[in-house]
Amino acid sequence: MADVFVSYARSDKSRVAPLVAAIETQGWSIWWDPEIAPGQEFDRQIAAELKIAAAVLVVWTPNSVESRWVRGEAREAAERGILVPVRFENASLPIDVRALHTTDLDDSAADARSPSIQEVLRALGALIDRQRTASSATSGSRPESSASGRVAICVLPFANMSGDPEQEYFSDGITEDIITDLSKVSALSVVSRNSAFVFKGRHVDVPKVARELKVSHVLEGSVRKAGGRVRITAQLVDGSINDHIWAERYDRDLNDIFSLQDEISAAIVKALKLKLLPEERKAIEQRGTDNVEAYNLYLMARHLYVTGYESDPRRAEAIIRMCVRATEIDPGYARGWALIAVGQMNLRFAQGGGDGGMAAAERALALDADLAEAHAVKARILADIGRHDEASAEIDVALGLDADSYEVNRSAGYLSYRKHRLEDAIRFWEKASTLLDTDINSCGMLISCYWAVGNAEGKLRAARLSLARAEKVLAQDPNNAMVIAYSVYALGALGDAERATERMKRALLIDPDNWNMRYNFACVLITGLNEIDAALDMLAPEIERATIGRLNHVKVDPDFAVVRDHPRFKAMIAAAEARLVTESHGGTPPSH
Repeated sequence: MADVFVSYARSDKSRVAPLVAAIETQGWSIWWDPEIAPGQEFDRQIAAELKIAAAVLVVWTPNSVESRWVRGEAREAAERGILVPVRFENASLPIDVRALHTTDLDDSAADARSPSIQEVLRALGALIDRQRTASSATSGSRPESSASGRVAICVLPFANMSGDPEQEYFSDGITEDIITDLSKVSALSVVSRNSAFVFKGRHVDVPKVARELKVSHVLEGSVRKAGGRVRITAQLVDGSINDHIWAERYDRDLNDIFSLQDEISAAIVKALKLKLLPEERKAIEQRGTDNVEAYNLYLMARHLYVTGYESDPRRAEAIIRMCVRATEIDPGYARGWALIAVGQMNLRFAQGGGDGGMAAAERALALDADLAEAHAVKARILADIGRHDEASAEIDVALGLDADSYEVNRSAGYLSYRKHRLEDAIRFWEKASTLLDTDINSCGMLISCYWAVGNAEGKLRAARLSLARAEKVLAQDPNNAMVIAYSVYALGALGDAERATERMKRALLIDPDNWNMRYNFACVLITGLNEIDAALDMLAPEIERATIGRLNHVKVDPDFAVVRDHPRFKAMIAAAEARLVTESHGGTPPSH
C-alpha cells in the first residue's frame, strides 16, 4: 500500500519526477509506476492502489486534461476527499474539479523548498496523517454491541450530491441531526460525530469501518437539495456480514425535511427490532423550529461555527447575521438565539462593546430552559465579567443536561482554566477535542495546560494533534494567519524552533494586527523559544487595547507565569486596568 498515488499523463514524466522525489524525501511511499504501458492504466493493480491510497496527487497539464484515465482517477479521489491537484501551463481544469484549490507549479516544480511545493507536501501530509490517525486509533477492534448491551451504530457523513460544494453544510447538518436523534434512543450506542466524520469524503469499506469503530451496524447515505426539493437515500448495513438490512430513498418537498428525519430515525429503530419509548419519540420530534428557512439558516451558521475559529470576528459577525435572520423568521427558535449569544460573546471578547450575548442567551433559555448550549454560553459570558459563582452554577446545569455536548465541554474547560483548575480543564478540553474534528483551539489550550502541570507526554500529544489539524486547514488555505498561529504554538511545543519562527514571520506579514495571533506568538516565545523580551514586545500593543475579557484571560494564563512578576509585564497590566476603569466611567477617571 502506498501513501500517495500519482495520476498523470506519461508524456509529462519529466515534470512529475521532481514531485515524486520531493514526496519521497518526506518518508512517504508513492505509487506512480512509470513503466506501465499506455492503455493499461485501469488494470486491477491501478484500481487497487487507487482505492487504498491515503492521498491522490493529480498533475494537470494540457496533456493530462485530455486523458479520460486521469480525469476518472481525479473524480474518484475527489469523491473520497483525498484529491490534491497541481497544475502546469495554466491548464484548463475539468469542470467537476474546478471548485477544488489547485496549486500552480510552473515556476517552482524543480525546487522542493519552494512555497508551492511545500504547500503540496502539507496537503498530502494532512491526508496521510488523517488515515494513519484513524487506523491507529481504532486498530484491532471488531463489530459488536456496546458494553452496556445496547446496539452500537455509526452514522457516516451523508454525501453531498447537490453538485454544489456550498451545500455541504446541509448534508453535514442532516448527518448531525440523525446522530443526535439516534443518541436519544436508550437502546442504541451511537458513535460520536468526530469519529464518524473521520470518514467524510472517503470511499469506505463498511465491514472495516465496523471493525475499527467497534459497532455492529453502519448507516450511510446521501443528500441532494435543489429547487425546493430534497432527496435523501439511506441504507443500514450489518457490519459483520456486509448485508443491507434496510434501505430507502426519499424524494420530498424541502418543507417536509423534519418529518423526513423523524421517519429515518423510526425506520432504523424498527429495522433493528428495538423499542422506541414514548419520551424518546417526543425528544426526537423536538426540532426547535417548524420553519425550514430558519432551520436552513441555522445549519449554515452552525457549519460556519464548527469549521471556523473562535477568535475570528468576521466569522462571529456572519454567524450573528444568519441567526438574527433565522430568529426574525421564527422568534421562538431557541437554538438560533443561543448561537447568536456565542457569536456576540466571541465578538465582544475580540473587540469589546455590547452585552457579550447575555440578552440572546437569556432569550434562548426563556424559550427552552433545558437547552444545554444556552446555559454553557451564559456561563462563559458570566465568567468574562467576573461573576464566577453564577458561571459555575450555569455550567453545572449545562453538564447535567448534556455532558456530551461539544459547546458544554468547551465552556467547562474555559471556566476551569480561569480558576486555574487545570486538571479539570484538561479533562473537558480532551473531550471537546474528540467531539469535533475541526477543533484546533481546544488542542492549543491542552498544550498550555499540560505544559503548566509538567506533563511532557500530554503536551507533545496535544501539539501533534493541533499541528495535524492546522496543517489540514493550511493545505487548503495557506494564508490563514490564525491557523498559522495555532501551528506555530504547536511547533514551539514540539521543539521545532526554526519552523515556528519562520511561520511566525510569515503570519505577521499576512495579518499584522490580528490580536489573537500575536497573543499566541507571545505564548510560544515564552514557553517554546524562551525569548522573554520578544514576547513582551509582541504582547504590549495588544494589552494596550485589550478588552476586559482578554485582560482577565492574560492575568490567569499559565503561559505567562514566568513573566508575571516582570516589571514591564506588571506595568502593562496596570495601565490596561486603569484604562478599562476610565472607559467604564465614560472616559472620565473615577473620583476617589
